[in-house]
This record gives sequence, structure tokens and C-alpha cells, in this order.
Amino acid sequence: MAAAATGKTGWRATAWGEYLSEFLGTMVLIMFGDGVVAMAVAALNQSGRGTKIFDASGDWLIIGFGWFFAVTLAVYVAGGVSGAHINPAVTVALAVRRGFPWSRVPGYIVAQVIGAFVGAVIVWFVYKAAIHSYEVANHITRGQPNSIATYSIFATFPAPYFHDVWGPLIDQIVGTALLMGVLLAIIDELGTPVRANLAPVVVGLLVGGIGLSFGANAGYAINPARDFGPRLFAAIEYKKIALPGDYGNINTYFWIPIIGPFVGALIGAFIYDICIHQTYIALGKKPSPTLEEMGVTVEDLTGYIAESGQTPQETGPAGEPGTRQ
Repeated sequence: MAAAATGKTGWRATAWGEYLSEFLGTMVLIMFGDGVVAMAVAALNQSGRGTKIFDASGDWLIIGFGWFFAVTLAVYVAGGVSGAHINPAVTVALAVRRGFPWSRVPGYIVAQVIGAFVGAVIVWFVYKAAIHSYEVANHITRGQPNSIATYSIFATFPAPYFHDVWGPLIDQIVGTALLMGVLLAIIDELGTPVRANLAPVVVGLLVGGIGLSFGANAGYAINPARDFGPRLFAAIEYKKIALPGDYGNINTYFWIPIIGPFVGALIGAFIYDICIHQTYIALGKKPSPTLEEMGVTVEDLTGYIAESGQTPQETGPAGEPGTRQ
């Protein structure tokens, strides 16, 4: 058997490998995320497993948990290669506040939007029969106001109690500020970063929490690619409902889930840095060492747990107190 190659080789070791990662991660995000909405809107009730859609609390919990899984699994897919931004607003905020290379920002954003578009196409073909069945049963004509229910499988819309752009725009700014601020807390090496490869789970919980707490106003897009990619696809069938986003109460909505998240992510990053990250720096805090950096190997840890049922204390490198001799 040939030895495994070492070092960076081929185009996948360039920025194109990261773009491919963002494409696939965002596609997975939309497949699970839009897929769970398709379940709640059309598939469950048309498959004989229920008769009602959007029974407020019940279906919203299904959708909230579905997006938790969507984000978690997407971050696991793409995190090791590109960092799993899977969100243009996150990419730009990281470029502004964390030194992410601006030269890669356009490629990341394009890959994310294309991934979201492809994910929506796959969901459409998987649930095409269920969507058609629901529309026939409820006398829905695509592109007309009564088609918002099935259109919402793919992209977001404002609640009917809004009569201007400010309500949904503020909603998107606040939701994405929460997303970005808490995300920076999750990954901040000066604070209490999530270890043991559990960061994707916590990020998924973050998005699920935003959906459960701030989702009803505008569908908690909080991600320009998540909304615009599927919206582009939905425009083929749903016409003005998708683009420009005419819902009667607001007749040009498509830009709100784009601009709002970009503004919100920058605000959230600035607030976190001013209130927390800069305070860590002022206190002279240093990143907490990992077990590998302390010289504790997987074999050491596994053997120690097998012998004592406890993990070694993180007090020093192997051979010093707190590690296995």
C-alpha cells in the first residue's frame, strides 16, 4: 500500500478547497433546514401523518430543532477545511474583526450562495410531490398570495403585522448580532472556548435558540446565503412572491435578509469585542492550553480513564503532577 501523502498538494490545498467546503457545508445546511420546513408545511400532512400545518407551537418546535441539526451537521462537514462560515455575514464580520483574508471573502460568499441554491433544488425534487399535493388540496396557485405557505419552504417572509421595512430589518439586525456575538464567545480562545469538537453542537443550539426566541417576525434568516440562494430558485415558480418579495404588507422584501444580517453581524462582533474580548486582553488572559499542548496523548488519557475513571488535571505537561506518569 502506498504511503499517505504529506504536505499540501493539488488545488484542494488552495483557496478553492475552502470554497468547495463552504459550498458543501451550505448545501447541507439548506438540505436539512429547508427539508424540515417542507416536512412541517407539506409532507407530514399530505402523507397521512397529520392534517394541519403550522400549528404554531408544535410545528415551530419541529422547525427550530430541525435548524439546530442543520447548522450542527453543516459545521461538522465544513469546519475542518474552511472553518464553516456557511454565512456571508459571518465571513465579512470575521474579515473586519478577526483578520480573515479579504481576498477570500468574495469566493466564500459565492460558494455559500451557490451551495444554498443547490440545497434548495435538492429539497424541491425530494418534496415536489408533497408540495404539489398540498397545493392541489388547498387550491394554491404559485406566485399568488395564497402560495406563501409552500414558498416559505425555501425562503423567508415578514409577518403580516409589519407594514413597513423597519420591523423585519431590525429583527434581522438583532438576530444576527446575537448570532455573531455569541459565536465569537464560543470560539474565543481567551475565554471559555468549546472543546472536544463540540463547537458545532453549541453553534447549532445558538441558531436553534434564536429561531425559538426571535423567529416569528421574519423567519430568522440571519444569513444572506440561506435566504437568497433558495429565493433565487423559488423565483422560478413563485415569481414576485420570491423576487422582489411582494407580500402585500411589504412589496420589496428580498434585500432585508441580506442587508440586515450584514449589519447585525458587524454590530454583534463590535459589541462582543468591546465588552468581552478587549477585557480579556486588558486582564492579560492567555489562551488555555489544550491537552496536546500539555503533552497529554490520547493513549495517556485513555489509559488514565481506564485505570481511575477520571481525567488528568490540566496542570502541566506529561510527567508533571496532574498527568499520568
